[in-house]
Amino acid sequence: MIEKRAAQRHRVFKGGTITFENRGVACTVRNMSAGGAAIDLDSPVTLPQSFTLAITRDNFVRNCRAVWRSDRRIGLAFVQ
Repeated sequence: MIEKRAAQRHRVFKGGTITFENRGVACTVRNMSAGGAAIDLDSPVTLPQSFTLAITRDNFVRNCRAVWRSDRRIGLAFVQ
């Protein structure tokens, strides 16, 4: 299989929170790269076009948009 990602991803297992419209939803970050991440949600959530991913223990906050979705896993792209 040919890798199409611009940046290498790293497997992680970290608790995070996605926030939008004054709402926070817990998630598990499964992998990350400089350009994005994949997260798992406990239940299906309808997301707006853009939202924020935060990993408190790493002091990490990025604006994101969803680029793919499979059941409860969502691929995110970090936006500037």
